[in-house]
Amino acid sequence: MSALARAREEAALFRRVVSRTLVGALRGRRPKGEVLRQMHQVGNRSLLFVAVTLGFIGMVLVFQTCLQIGRITGDLSQVGGEFVKILVHEFGPTLTAMMLATRVGAGIAAEVGSMVVTEQVDALRMCGVEPIEYLIVPRFLASLVMTGVLTILGIAVAMGMGTLTARYSFNVNPRVFFDLSRVETGDLLTGGMKVIAYGAAIPVVSGFAGLTARGGSEGVGQATTRAVIASSFTVIVLDLVLSGIGLFAFQGGS
Repeated sequence: MSALARAREEAALFRRVVSRTLVGALRGRRPKGEVLRQMHQVGNRSLLFVAVTLGFIGMVLVFQTCLQIGRITGDLSQVGGEFVKILVHEFGPTLTAMMLATRVGAGIAAEVGSMVVTEQVDALRMCGVEPIEYLIVPRFLASLVMTGVLTILGIAVAMGMGTLTARYSFNVNPRVFFDLSRVETGDLLTGGMKVIAYGAAIPVVSGFAGLTARGGSEGVGQATTRAVIASSFTVIVLDLVLSGIGLFAFQGGS
């Protein structure tokens, strides 16, 4: 098969994965209890990873910002408000999604890819079961829910660690630093859009990578690598697009 033909075949498969996932999510036909099990896989097993990562990033961002502003003006009273604002509409959703793209995306691709190369997916088709609805839809729904939960957790941890960093490294009063007044409705809507988009994209892209696995264990490894790269790249592209939409739709282009 030529490279062009293979690309067309994979593009057709990707469109089918997207459409069947959306239809399956709306129809509600899925294995009993599978969504809850996948929520545990996506959420509970990623909780510590996301919390630690966002906590350290919050500390680094606040430390470097306070350090530079302290050298220029010495007025650190505005750092907290701007830090919270950018966490809500940018860093919180995007960094959480990047963490999930590496951990969850790899896991989905590995599980689905293993079933493909061991012909379990073909067995599902022979039994009259649609593999996309059986394998991808529960992970899709779980990812939608748990991406939001983990984003809220990550923002809270980053804010807490940032507040402690400002307090003990630069003597900024926590009441001054923890300023929510700068967070506008547009920030919340932009952040919410990103959470939904990331939560939907990661399982679909990773599931597609798993379904295209070929050639035994080596193929599964390649599919896992493709899933991590493609999911991370998708998050970056969606971040750019949705940030632009949020800027002009919710903040009047200002």
